[in-house]
Amino acid sequence: MVDVGKWPIFTLLSPQEIASIRKACVFGTSANEAIYITHSDEVFVFGLNCSNCLGTGDNQSTIVPKKLEALCGKKISSLSYGSGPHVVLCTEDGEVYAWGHNGYSQLGNGTTNQGITPVQVCTNLLVKKVVEVACGSHHSMALAFDGDLYAWGYNNCGQVGSGSTANQPTPRRVSNCLQGKVVVGIACGQTSSMAVVNNGEVYGWGYNGNGQLGLGNNGNQLTPCRVAALHGVCVLQIACGYAHTLALTDEGLLYAWGANTYGQLGTGNKSNQLSPVQIMMEKERVVEIAACHSAHTSAAKTQSGQVYMWGQCRGQSVILPHLTHFACTDDVFACFATPAVMWRLLSVEHEDFLTVAESLKKEFDSPETSDLKFRVDGKYIHVHKAVLKIRCEHFRTMFQSYWNEDMKEVIEIDQFSYPVYRAFLEYLYTDSVDLPPEDAIGLLDLATSYCENRLKKLCQHIIKRGITVENAFSLLSAAVRYDAEDLEEFCFKFCVNHLTEVTQTTAFWQMDGPLLKEFIAKASKCGAFKN
Repeated sequence: MVDVGKWPIFTLLSPQEIASIRKACVFGTSANEAIYITHSDEVFVFGLNCSNCLGTGDNQSTIVPKKLEALCGKKISSLSYGSGPHVVLCTEDGEVYAWGHNGYSQLGNGTTNQGITPVQVCTNLLVKKVVEVACGSHHSMALAFDGDLYAWGYNNCGQVGSGSTANQPTPRRVSNCLQGKVVVGIACGQTSSMAVVNNGEVYGWGYNGNGQLGLGNNGNQLTPCRVAALHGVCVLQIACGYAHTLALTDEGLLYAWGANTYGQLGTGNKSNQLSPVQIMMEKERVVEIAACHSAHTSAAKTQSGQVYMWGQCRGQSVILPHLTHFACTDDVFACFATPAVMWRLLSVEHEDFLTVAESLKKEFDSPETSDLKFRVDGKYIHVHKAVLKIRCEHFRTMFQSYWNEDMKEVIEIDQFSYPVYRAFLEYLYTDSVDLPPEDAIGLLDLATSYCENRLKKLCQHIIKRGITVENAFSLLSAAVRYDAEDLEEFCFKFCVNHLTEVTQTTAFWQMDGPLLKEFIAKASKCGAFKN
């Protein structure tokens, strides 16, 4: 279960109140406001109440939760907020409610009067079942079940998508390039808007001064424009930070573009990107991305449950995805975002189910469910034939050609060590590898033998990260032996750059004769032995 206590504002609540929470959201310019829904579907708010954003009917702050009677029993399904702040939500029945700051008609009621209590947004939405809402700084969007998208509020940069820069006082359908398209996902930056349609295409409009629309330029767009650079990939999820954008594809690939002052793109530098660039390429499959329009922080979760963060993290600029010890992306925003808001309406219910990836990981080496055993160095590894056949061509061929159902279901392995073979089988269940570089050499040998090219790249990445003066020549020898040209070149350069130190190691003088001669000749050609 997610611990809402990681957000400082929730320390105001008693243990009994914390235990009653089913869903929650922390919002506001300083993360000083919160709304939560209980297991009995009652809705409470507390905090500073800037711009009447608590919806209590007054402008008084409160450290004691107050009930919003108008929303109790409504079964809130999606919620978002702006910078004023204003709050927009939708219910399971598809109704939309809004309140708070309304200086730019972001509440969609046709006025600019402050919304002191939740009021249903009616214009053009009464006949629609809304399934998702999103807010920028001062504009709002609502996605209907049928794929129609509506927007309203501040429009100085075209973020409403109406074709002009006039503010939009009531919900207006976003059309133009989205005409006839079925929108399935939406997100807002401060003054920009993004949408994903059901064929995986991505569209953006509004402010583009930092390239956050991903169009290859920095000109604002008054109507939706397709992100052509993502042609050929199918995007499932989109997320917007203050002025940057993340996109996740159906293959678990992650793209980023836009502002990069704090390293929020994860590219290893602070240069803005006008077009999508792929990041986390060396990591396993990504299954969730997270960003929030009020922050310069990014987060992602991989298939095995690893959570990474980058961008502005507690004032520091983290320019590459950093592996955390968190269990969910929400914790990144609780502990490192500025302000420490929530990037989505957070569910704090006990999760009594596992994803497919989590279930596979759990069942690796499980004697209770396995139907096949490998014996390596006298130790057993329990696996499932179906998983091996699905994940590995080597096993698929072996089982189809040679498997005899009457045979004893134990396979002896003597050409690889137990740690290496176990790591390989675990990789087939988790898509990840956790080995020291010395063992990764053996796994590289296995990956080469079994024609597992992605695993081969992972092993090379592990070896590169773990290279030291002491093991450099051993790793170079392995790279040559397993025909890993990129790794060989990397190890060679490392050895040359640290020549004095590495030539004093035992591994250098134990190197295979021909290989040692080849290294000396190549290094001499580079001028390494000129002194």
